[in-house]
Amino acid sequence: MGAFTDVIPASTANVNPTTRVSRSMRVAQRSPSPHQKATSLYIHSIEPGSGKALACLGVLDLVLARAQGTAKIGFFRPIIGRGTQVDEDTQLILEHFKLNQTFEESYGMRSDQASKLLGEHRMNEVIEVVIARYKALEARCDFVLCEGRHGSAVEFNLSLEMAKNLACSIMIVGSAQDRSVSETMETIQIAIDGFEAYGADIVGIVLNKADHSNVYPLTRELDARYKQKGYINTVIPYEEKLMTPRVYDVVEALNGEVLYGEQYLDNKVSSTILGTMQLQHVLNWIRKDGCLVVTSGDRGDIIVGAMQAHQSTNYPRLSGIVLTGGERPDPSIELLLDGVLNSLPIIYLETDSFTAASKCSTLKPSLRSCDREKISLSTQGFARHVPHTDRLVQRILGLSLPESHGRALRRTLTPKMFSYDLVSQARETIKHIVLPEGTDPRIIKAAAQLVTRKIAKLTLLGRPEEILKSATELGVNLDSKALSIIDPCSSTELLNKYAEVYYQLRKHKGTVPNVAEARDVVMDSTTFGTMMVHCGDADGLVSGAQHTTRQTIRPALQIIKTNPGVNLVSSVFLMCLDHHVLVYGDCAVNPNPTAPELADIAIASAETAQHFGIDARVAMLSYSSGDSGKGCEVEKVREATRLARERRPDILIEGPIQYDAAVDPDVAASKMPNSTVAGQATVFIFPDLNTGNTCYKSIQRETVGAVCIGPVLQGLKKPVNDLSRGCTVEDIVSTVVVTACQAQQVQQARSE
Repeated sequence: MGAFTDVIPASTANVNPTTRVSRSMRVAQRSPSPHQKATSLYIHSIEPGSGKALACLGVLDLVLARAQGTAKIGFFRPIIGRGTQVDEDTQLILEHFKLNQTFEESYGMRSDQASKLLGEHRMNEVIEVVIARYKALEARCDFVLCEGRHGSAVEFNLSLEMAKNLACSIMIVGSAQDRSVSETMETIQIAIDGFEAYGADIVGIVLNKADHSNVYPLTRELDARYKQKGYINTVIPYEEKLMTPRVYDVVEALNGEVLYGEQYLDNKVSSTILGTMQLQHVLNWIRKDGCLVVTSGDRGDIIVGAMQAHQSTNYPRLSGIVLTGGERPDPSIELLLDGVLNSLPIIYLETDSFTAASKCSTLKPSLRSCDREKISLSTQGFARHVPHTDRLVQRILGLSLPESHGRALRRTLTPKMFSYDLVSQARETIKHIVLPEGTDPRIIKAAAQLVTRKIAKLTLLGRPEEILKSATELGVNLDSKALSIIDPCSSTELLNKYAEVYYQLRKHKGTVPNVAEARDVVMDSTTFGTMMVHCGDADGLVSGAQHTTRQTIRPALQIIKTNPGVNLVSSVFLMCLDHHVLVYGDCAVNPNPTAPELADIAIASAETAQHFGIDARVAMLSYSSGDSGKGCEVEKVREATRLARERRPDILIEGPIQYDAAVDPDVAASKMPNSTVAGQATVFIFPDLNTGNTCYKSIQRETVGAVCIGPVLQGLKKPVNDLSRGCTVEDIVSTVVVTACQAQQVQQARSE
């Protein structure tokens, strides 16, 4: 599986939505990428009818009140209904809060499109489309509220993936209607377990429609289970007015036609009467305001009698009349209705009376922006029953921490979000990358993807006729203004230029006595490509699909050389795991670094992490934690930690520390309770190449879905990166993206 795929990638590996990684791989979380502007909250509804619209209204009302109307608010639904179906919740939020976004900007994908892709095991594509659309909205917002879907186990897993990849905090919304306290808590616990397994930041729990006698017991039980975790728990009692449908709900639900009284469609429907009896018996059932009379369209007596009862001061007022059976009123009845002051909506249906009455009696009301009374009840009820409204707003805006949390809350950066951020960054300023192994089929396929997706400008090295023939056989198109092909052996002008420069660079070493011999050296494709970078004809180089790491790095060390003050070239792997992206160094270059070299690697790796939007918390790994162990290897790590801290006190560095204490908060609390790194490390420095290489390959091969990008070289003046000889097309694309971003950083550093 490749880490860097586009919105609709050329090729996508199958991903199991229920995939899990080991516990130690789940716990490390990190800050949002520098590209992520907005904070966000994901409303997850456990089941239909939970009241997620009420929660959305309540949250946004509180946020806007706290921000005094100055915050730029966005609303987003990852998945909405099928086809051209209008999403009621989205329409409600956009219209009521008058948000500066269109309906099309407010969702990721239609459910029929998502179902098709999920059925083909292409969840990657679903997530990538959603991320792209979400990021477009997020870029101009201070806060984005996301509303998820409810339903089957597949829907729940999809919600987990969406919340995780959009880096949202979670608010879980459930219903307590017609349930005991224990039944309600069982339902909530299932959702809690699912999100906690994903390492999600759960803000709180909202239980709607609770029986008034259960409000206190439910609140007490929620606090007993979850208050110590920092959750803000809310129990909202059942409010009958919110559950009362209006006549327009009947029209929409039954696809009715309004014959009369269109201006009264907001009448409340308190009950349904099936008018199949004689008129005098029907009248006996009209006992309170808001009755809806359902009768056959040919029952003129019921129609006229109901109209009279509605206008009589001796009967409660009706909400409307529904005419069924596909029968319209007799012309004489229509004439009568046309001649009276009609303050009662009359609806025409094709369906039979019994079916219509059954549907009306079980109708679930929708909430519309025009229904100010219900919206007011919703927002006021939410604010009234949230125990700590200020604390809730602070949590969801990331302004403060729950008292029980000792460490800062940090959003998870998932591989998908990491991928999106870096591809977006690479496209901001297109960089020129040279690929010396231009005849390799994987390089050719990757190059076609990169230029088609406008990620980088490329030069492939090799014989043009051979490369183009191979491209034709592979079925890819290399015809692009962003791609050129150069044969080092026949490019006389460049060859002469690079030979002269190389001779001047290396003549003091005595290895190239004249320009002619320098010319022979520069004909090597990797050396030629490195000279392109050195002379400014390219911004970076990616090689290693056919060459060894030594063959890739050696010309870079000889020609490009290291940054001022850097004594060592080292490497990191960007470990894209299921829930986060970590940095491992050095797993490819330095076999047995000394303590000062290990300090160099730690500082360089932290800087690399920060360049790629990863909050650097550095763990200097060893077989013991803190002062618990002795021995020369432990002392080397301890000394390296001291040196690194002295040189860069601004970087959080802990060592020596064992891997479990570095990633697991529970182990960290036991072994290193006062550490700012333990339990939440993001950068891992291994004591030697043997340990690092073994560890990264073990995780790469044994952790389902893991993607390792690298080795990414650090310390050079200009970016040169290595590939594994077993690399895939997606690996090449990923490495070029990273190299392009490094080239941007070089340019930025020089401009400063």
